[in-house]
Amino acid sequence: MHEHAYGPSETGSVVLDLGGDTGALIVYTSRDLHGREIEISREDERRVHSAVRERRVRDGSFHTAVFPDLPSGIYTVWWDDMTSAGTVSVHGGGIAEFVWPSSGFGAAS
Repeated sequence: MHEHAYGPSETGSVVLDLGGDTGALIVYTSRDLHGREIEISREDERRVHSAVRERRVRDGSFHTAVFPDLPSGIYTVWWDDMTSAGTVSVHGGGIAEFVWPSSGFGAAS
């Protein structure tokens, strides 16, 4: 996994183009994954990645990886190169949410 040193995003800094067969995915993580790239993929397709960033909102902040503009389907969220953290269904016109597991897969890097 790769890590980056991105600063926080402010409210309204992510634009999602939803509709038809296109949806989005938000992966919620803990603060300690800030900068880590999380990968997802549909069955037999190339993986795509997004970095975990702090997202500041009116009521506080949280850490997420945002995957905009995804075709509908079942996606695997990858813990590492070989291990799945779980699956999530993305539907056109909607935003799917996945909570990164806090334990059970070993130490996060």
